[in-house]
Amino acid sequence: MANQGNGSFITDIQTLRDRAREHIEEGAVTPSYGVDRETAIKLLNDALATELVCVARYKFHYYMAKGIHAESIRAEFLAHAGEEQQHADVLSERIVQLGGKPELDPSGLTARSHSEFIEGNTLVDMIREDLIAERIAIDSYRDMIRFFGHGDSTSRRVMETILAKEEEHAEDLATMLQQLGS
Repeated sequence: MANQGNGSFITDIQTLRDRAREHIEEGAVTPSYGVDRETAIKLLNDALATELVCVARYKFHYYMAKGIHAESIRAEFLAHAGEEQQHADVLSERIVQLGGKPELDPSGLTARSHSEFIEGNTLVDMIREDLIAERIAIDSYRDMIRFFGHGDSTSRRVMETILAKEEEHAEDLATMLQQLGS
């Protein structure tokens, strides 16, 4: 491909065809892949661990939530847990596309996770811990998005989609805290 400098490009189709035949065993990863693949896989596995720890924490909070306001908040915890699981599934699929293995061994999840599994003693504590975890994910995912940049636009878009949902979760949790007067 030759860049013309004005945003357009001319593609040598035969060169593309020849390059596509090279290293065919690498699947979706072509020579134009623009970031260090091992670093990309590590970052995606860190995000995967973060999502799985969030699933476990939200599920724990779902089961443990008690009190007059608990029913609607429990429903929100359960919904968030389901969405975090969807994120984990998408991340696992992307890791495989890049030729990696999703690290699902439970023994290392908390060490790789950017967020923590903190139980919380009250409904307000639980919401706060979930909000803290979402805020951690938001900042770490923004950093990952910057890393992927234009070099891995697919992983960047995956992380941007997940980030948008994490921001929505954080807003939901902040609203719950306000409604509870905390």
